[in-house]
Amino acid sequence: MPATERKIDDLAREGKEMTDALSTVLDVAEEQGTVTWSDVSDDISSGQWGRLIEKGLLVDAGGAGFVVDDPDGVRDALDEADPAPSDGDGDGDVSWTKYDKIAGLGVLGLFAGYSLPSIRARIGGVVDIFMGPLDAALPFYIVIMVLAMMTGMYTTILQDALMDTSVMGNYQEKNKELQKRRKRAKEAGDEEELEKIREEQMEMMSENVGMFKAQFRPMVWIMLLTIPVFLWLYWMVLDVGITASEPVMVLPLVGEVATWRTAVVGPVQVWLVWYFLCSMGFNQLLRKALNVQTGMGS
Repeated sequence: MPATERKIDDLAREGKEMTDALSTVLDVAEEQGTVTWSDVSDDISSGQWGRLIEKGLLVDAGGAGFVVDDPDGVRDALDEADPAPSDGDGDGDVSWTKYDKIAGLGVLGLFAGYSLPSIRARIGGVVDIFMGPLDAALPFYIVIMVLAMMTGMYTTILQDALMDTSVMGNYQEKNKELQKRRKRAKEAGDEEELEKIREEQMEMMSENVGMFKAQFRPMVWIMLLTIPVFLWLYWMVLDVGITASEPVMVLPLVGEVATWRTAVVGPVQVWLVWYFLCSMGFNQLLRKALNVQTGMGS
């Protein structure tokens, strides 16, 4: 019972639309025994439906639809819930906390370091307190490998912890179902059904905002941690300058390069290419090892 109350409280904080959606689903489930998406698609959005499944309030009944977990507890909790007012961002999307928004503002401020040498020097100097000893002990190409592995690790962890793949998966599932219904309706010449499908597709377009927020939320925290690392590398290569004693790099398809500022692909310099090569390799290994999905589920 307390677990059910916590789930309802979480939904209530997302707005009255979510508690109304749950109430609608509960009414249908109590009347029919089970509930499917088609039973409630006229009254709630696919994002709301997916959110109820994600919260564990809707449980798969083994192919016969879904049942409401602890329906009596849900009914009691709904009666006592105090829903927050809707913020108008759409149903079923991923809400950003105040900390997410603060992190977003921090990212915007850090971007200034790429164009303003004074900010870059200040941030680079702070990061150098931690990275300076490593740079003094290891060749610069090893330092970049360590940074690529470090950023890849927290990127993977943050994506796993913060990205709501259920929002994207539900959107994709709903889109596939609409395509099948549209094909059947066209073959049958059912204009009424086609019009209904067009209305649902228009509604799904508004749900794109929720998908974007679900994808971008972990990216804000990743950039907040990664931009200082890039600014330190940028500061070391462009402002401080790597010493002549650093070993020469030999890159695949490029060959020997004399300095870290050598342009490899257009204006892209060798230090950036080396970082991305290391980063892509480490990221793939980490995602496979931790079984992290960053795209839409099927």
